[in-house]
Amino acid sequence: MRGQVPEKMRFVDLLGAGGPEVLEIRAMPTPEPQAHEVVIEVQAAGINRPDILQRQGKYPPPHGASPILGLEVAGIVAAAGDDATLTVGDAVCALVPGGGYAEYCRVPAAHCLPVPRGLSMVQAGGIPETFFTVWANVFQMAALKKGELFLVHGGAGGIGTTAIQLAHARGARVFTTAGTDEKCARCVALGAEQGFNYKTQDFAEELKRITDGRGVDVILDMVGGGYIQKNINSLAVRGRLVQIAFQQGANVTLNLASILQKRLVITGSTLRPRSIEEKAAIAQEIGAQVWPLLEDGTVKVIVDKTIPFTQVRQAHEYFERGTHTGKVILEV
Repeated sequence: MRGQVPEKMRFVDLLGAGGPEVLEIRAMPTPEPQAHEVVIEVQAAGINRPDILQRQGKYPPPHGASPILGLEVAGIVAAAGDDATLTVGDAVCALVPGGGYAEYCRVPAAHCLPVPRGLSMVQAGGIPETFFTVWANVFQMAALKKGELFLVHGGAGGIGTTAIQLAHARGARVFTTAGTDEKCARCVALGAEQGFNYKTQDFAEELKRITDGRGVDVILDMVGGGYIQKNINSLAVRGRLVQIAFQQGANVTLNLASILQKRLVITGSTLRPRSIEEKAAIAQEIGAQVWPLLEDGTVKVIVDKTIPFTQVRQAHEYFERGTHTGKVILEV
């Protein structure tokens, strides 16, 4: 092991399943890296929907993952295993399978990327979970191409703001849904052609009108439930629906005939349980394809609010109110 870390660190503990009141700052031994790992001294950690679900007892960590909340961090490499390709002092951001809500976090070195030039640690802390998710699902699985039509639900969230910008930057026509007219306007400013207020508009009807009945080529959905059939109705021939969550429920009823008639592809994935090798491959692609867009300002990390690590309860309360646009970041 190269480098040293303190014997103890602070982390956010879960006192049980429940609301933000179950979150508490405690102390525990600082992790040490295995041969292929590094330990990051965390400066910023992004808050994501899976953190909320895990706190509520609805999303247990995969086998072998840290039970500590937090799926993305940015900071300085404090210690490195003998086979790690990074060195102590490197400024990195990383996708982690858990453990991000802590002063130190252990992660495979292959899941780390350098903090993009010109970005702060806070901005870098909001990159990995959303950018890995969008890249893996929209561009790898759904193979969104230049000139195609793309719909992302929840355009004002971390996933949404990332998907809008990346799809627009790569030449797609982008549409989105959001919960207020103000959020829809923010999404348009990020590159969406149009935002639909799902409280006052029917996105399926609007897309049918805008596309003269053709529909869109790719949909990224995290809502599920009653959105499924409307998504299918909104897809063009050979369209692709990618499901990454189901906030309105996982059990649905749909018309299979429309899937057959339009030769649709319905797929989905979760990122957290994937193998070290799979996540490393995604990291390599993102480093090559996305980092230049971040460094030249074409794509930005939209940070709504930064909240001190010690105020994690307030941070979760704020996140769950759903008024934010982009990322909510814990500053450690």
